[in-house]
Amino acid sequence: MSERLTSNLLKKASKIKLLICDVDGVLSDGKVYFTSNGDELKNFNIKDGLGIKLLQSAGIQVAIITGRQSTIVERRAHELNIKHIYQGNSDKRQTFQNILSSLKLKPEEVAHIGDDLPDLPIMRSSGLGIGVADAHDFVIKNADWVTKAKGGEGAVREVADLLLTAQNKLDSLLNSYLQ
Repeated sequence: MSERLTSNLLKKASKIKLLICDVDGVLSDGKVYFTSNGDELKNFNIKDGLGIKLLQSAGIQVAIITGRQSTIVERRAHELNIKHIYQGNSDKRQTFQNILSSLKLKPEEVAHIGDDLPDLPIMRSSGLGIGVADAHDFVIKNADWVTKAKGGEGAVREVADLLLTAQNKLDSLLNSYLQ
């Protein structure tokens, strides 16, 4: 990752106090499966989950804003102790403003990771707008940074490592696993 870390990127990442994640195409691979009983299935990457936990342990909050409504997302957010979860938001801008207000954050203190057009308004309003590797081309063109990993395949973990590196917290967190 280090060859892709410019001083401007690290400066933006050093200010981040909140990471906002989209779900489909970011925390999952974007595929939604329905069983014959009408149950919905998604996959989540365990590495992304650990990245979220590392961020939280370093004092960086995590939120989810997604256009769809899903009990699976609620369950995953609960497992990861994500307290800020907003589902069924087709226009994510108002939710973004509400989060800023309730957490008393400035836009430059927020990073947003997304994959498709509905994510662009928040990505562009955030201090650090991130696209996953398989995001729509227009999203990639307008992102501050693009992960090497695709959505659902460790992209959020990559972002966690970036933020923790920029804030000089990654090494101590990694070394804590050696003890």
